[in-house]
Amino acid sequence: MIQNINLQSNSITQWDADTLYYEFSAAVAPKLPAISCTTFGGELHQQGATRIIPLDLSRQIQSIAPATSPVISAYFLRIRPQQSLKTTSPATAQLFYVIRGRGQTESEYGTIRWSKGDLFTLPSCGGAIHAASEDTAIYWVTDEALVNYLGVKATKPRFQPCLYPGGRLLSELKQISQEPGARKRNRIGVILGNKATQLTRSLTHTLWALMVYLPGGTEQKPHRHNSVALDLVIDAPESAYTLVGKSLDAEGNIINGERVYWKSGSVFVTPPGLWHSHHNDSDRDALILPVQDAAFQSYMRTLDQRWS
Repeated sequence: MIQNINLQSNSITQWDADTLYYEFSAAVAPKLPAISCTTFGGELHQQGATRIIPLDLSRQIQSIAPATSPVISAYFLRIRPQQSLKTTSPATAQLFYVIRGRGQTESEYGTIRWSKGDLFTLPSCGGAIHAASEDTAIYWVTDEALVNYLGVKATKPRFQPCLYPGGRLLSELKQISQEPGARKRNRIGVILGNKATQLTRSLTHTLWALMVYLPGGTEQKPHRHNSVALDLVIDAPESAYTLVGKSLDAEGNIINGERVYWKSGSVFVTPPGLWHSHHNDSDRDALILPVQDAAFQSYMRTLDQRWS
């Protein structure tokens, strides 16, 4: 039993000035700021000077630095023809997807040439210089938000840089889409991997990326997970959309869902823990690229992927 304790009055020192004490039931499940469905339009990278465009939700989620989710910081890079742009980040993992354009990137790992539809990754590095030979937009995703939250510094690369050519991506996707029963799967897609992260079958040790194909006149049933998804709409009719909601009916359909319409070149945020399904009512096919912190979640055994 807890005995009577005599608390002597002592002056506050540097060791106890910041201490707090919470009753268990009042603090065991803190109510964190919600992450809402948010769209960053493609018009952000269509015009203007060469620059980095943060997709920043730091005020909404109360992060200590620019962030798009608690783990991920995402940006658009706009580079005018014959110009270059330097990116630096404390991140341990970086993804670059070429929305449009052509050029090359130089870093301590060498030079890589890219064009529209290519995706490449870089581990921690001192910086990269992206030079464009034509009007270019790049989707840049990092785990910078997590690194800033932890207050740590990357000391060694966790994987080797990789290039996933756009032609190879589409070829792999076509092959999968033509397999027997492909349209009955929850998603028709290709998950991108790296030899260093075969345990989590992911792009890097923190980031996960999936190229999703949504044929015209089809829908993909609801699923949910504990990671935040940042979905880049690569190409889609404006009638295609994602339906997001908290619960399902008896047939496995989302109840009172919010529609997030797909606009080519835009990025939308799918909050964690919510059911979401994809719908394409047109006769034109659609492609999107969800990027998540699912690799990190999978390693922690907390992803909790579920299907309707």
